[in-house]
Amino acid sequence: MKKDPHSNSPISTDDIDLFRQSISGARVFKQDTHRFTNKPKVSQAKQFAQQKKQHQSEFFFSDEYVPDIGTNGTVNYVQDGQDRFLAKQLRRGDFVPDLTLDLHGLNKEVAKDELAGLLHECKKKHYYCACVVHGIGGHILRHKVPQYLVQHPDVIAMHQAPLEYGGKGAVLILINLPQSDEFRR
Repeated sequence: MKKDPHSNSPISTDDIDLFRQSISGARVFKQDTHRFTNKPKVSQAKQFAQQKKQHQSEFFFSDEYVPDIGTNGTVNYVQDGQDRFLAKQLRRGDFVPDLTLDLHGLNKEVAKDELAGLLHECKKKHYYCACVVHGIGGHILRHKVPQYLVQHPDVIAMHQAPLEYGGKGAVLILINLPQSDEFRR
């Protein structure tokens, strides 16, 4: 196979002829193109879950209701009918949080949604203790987060977190988990 000295192509004319013979029966096919939109479609299940989360946060967490708990000092709450010793155990750090939610930089409305999501996730995964880091900042979330959490029926105890979990800028909460055969002792 000789190269054509006058051609700039690195392939010889014999190779080109051989290639053309091998594809002689081929035909051009139509290229199907599909253009995707930039906006992904939200499934109905996902949309329903978002609406449910929004409804729960609006239902449980009201700005109108102000519970009788002191949010200026140490936050301390135990639901009626629960052991008062739970608050002391939370203060001492006897419970290790399974989940931590950081609310830094969020406004009250987004914080409500995130709190509802945290409580839902704790119940779903059977987590008994969680930490909510609200920060100190302008004291808005520092006052509102405990007020929101007291309103939820699944929060059985809450106390300002020990230093290793955030101190004055966080609260530890205990969640009322559903009783099932596998969790009973």
